[in-house]
Amino acid sequence: MFSDRLAEGLAVPVEGWDFSWFDGRATEQRPSWGYARLLADRAASATALLDVQTGGGEVLASVPVLPPVVAATESWEPNLAIARKRLGEVVAHVADDADLPFPDRHFDLVVSRHPVATRWDEIARVLTPGGRYLAQHVGSGTVRELTEFMMGPVTSGRRDRDPLTTRSGVDVVGLVTAAERAGLDVVDVRHEALRMEFFDVAAVVVFLRKVVWTVPGFTVDAYRDRLETLHDFIERHGPFVAHSQRILIEAVR
Repeated sequence: MFSDRLAEGLAVPVEGWDFSWFDGRATEQRPSWGYARLLADRAASATALLDVQTGGGEVLASVPVLPPVVAATESWEPNLAIARKRLGEVVAHVADDADLPFPDRHFDLVVSRHPVATRWDEIARVLTPGGRYLAQHVGSGTVRELTEFMMGPVTSGRRDRDPLTTRSGVDVVGLVTAAERAGLDVVDVRHEALRMEFFDVAAVVVFLRKVVWTVPGFTVDAYRDRLETLHDFIERHGPFVAHSQRILIEAVR
């Protein structure tokens, strides 16, 4: 059974940010604010929209009414191909920490869902006066329970062992400070810790292959012993529980 679960987890494609495979295999509580709904509301009154680090373009493609000008960026080539298939050539290939290839004051709405890195100076540059930044960021410590189960405890003296601090995790104070330093006025910021459940080890394997910074360098071979221990835990005690950290921020230039 354990080997079958591993094989199943390895067979699932992990390109893009479509998580529909996890239905019935894992759950994640959604933030109360409803990012997609907020995005649709802001997009309906915008004239030019930029989606930074769009992933596979899944969220942007769900917006019912898009403004006349739409652009997006994505860094990872497998996601880029999916996003361009979904959104067209409006998706530019841009590294997460690179300058944005757009003119000054070009967009009145810049959005991002789970950015890996945020160039606040570039966001402020491409926003029109009065333009708005709306984003849902990943908070530091997301899925820490799973990281620590696989890698061991993350201690205050070993911040390098905290992937969501070194990769993309942020805290509320740091996020607001960075936005304000770039010249943006923060008009809304919210934080929620959200319950996640993994119902079998195949779901864990797919998640770790997909969200690669949770356990940097993860392979099934390298972590086989820990995966088997996790499989036994789930079989005996039920779902493995972790928590994601999500931060909503909205700021105006």
